[in-house]
Amino acid sequence: MRAIRVHQFGSPEVMQLEEIPAPQPGAGEVLMRVHAIGVNPFDTRLRAGEVMKPPLPFIPGEDAAGVIEAVGAGVTSVKVGDRVYGGQSHTGTYAELLVYKESEVYPLPERISFSQGAGIKGPYFTAHYALFGRGRGTPGETVLVHGASGGVGIASVQIARMSGFHVIGTASSQRGRALVLDSGAHAVVDHSDSHYIDQLLELTQGRRFDLILEMKSDVNLAPDAKLIAPGGRIVMIGGQDVGEGMSGRAEFNPFEILFKNAEIVGLFIMLAPAAEIARIQATIFAGLENGTLRPIVGQEMPLASAAEAHRAIDKSGAYGKIILIP
Repeated sequence: MRAIRVHQFGSPEVMQLEEIPAPQPGAGEVLMRVHAIGVNPFDTRLRAGEVMKPPLPFIPGEDAAGVIEAVGAGVTSVKVGDRVYGGQSHTGTYAELLVYKESEVYPLPERISFSQGAGIKGPYFTAHYALFGRGRGTPGETVLVHGASGGVGIASVQIARMSGFHVIGTASSQRGRALVLDSGAHAVVDHSDSHYIDQLLELTQGRRFDLILEMKSDVNLAPDAKLIAPGGRIVMIGGQDVGEGMSGRAEFNPFEILFKNAEIVGLFIMLAPAAEIARIQATIFAGLENGTLRPIVGQEMPLASAAEAHRAIDKSGAYGKIILIP
């Protein structure tokens, strides 16, 4: 099979398209024929050696959608031919075939394409966990999705709106802002505008935000601290640089948090409890099935263009999900 492999940590060019033997499912595992692969910011950090540093060589990626090709002993929840999506494959997803644990694949509704399916696990599970697990959000609260036009941002807007929040987003491009509104936000502002904080407070009539979902923590924690309401929560979902030895730093006035009894919490979806993941999956499946949730595919690229996809995902002006097609 064809797969992208990383033989040394570094720039996007270290990813090479190679022909390697196909993996085989063991007991409790399934083999997926991959139709689409989701590219996540975490993939770029793994490739660069900024987080976790898996043994070399390795195949990057976690999110994918496709069809079950074979099942290992003891597998009962899926069968050959089922359309599924998944996350956290231990064999990597930038490949034509991959192995998931049975517990890591989920049914893909017929109305959802494979490319959309490859943008579910990372973005939508993260968004739900940010809103309810880490952010402890309550319907009726006002939430700011800071950096709302990317994969996690759009998922956050859609889930928050369907759950009864008042949702305001930010995005730097006109195209991205239109997407945020189309995804259900009540309002959106340009966070590259030097007056965007004033614009946000004008939209809320001076009231601060109960919950802020932050995609670039090292850039935006200072304004977030000014925008958070008493008792509010800021959930750090991402940043420009993560991991040991990271170059990204955040400077803000701690009294903006201290004197409001506000909180700043981190989020790493891989550490979410299994029971939480099961609750999230049930909600996400219902939303996909009834059309409330609509994963947005911003760009599709061939598997051989993985390096280009990694360069694209680190640029500003995000628009939906970047997908690789084997």
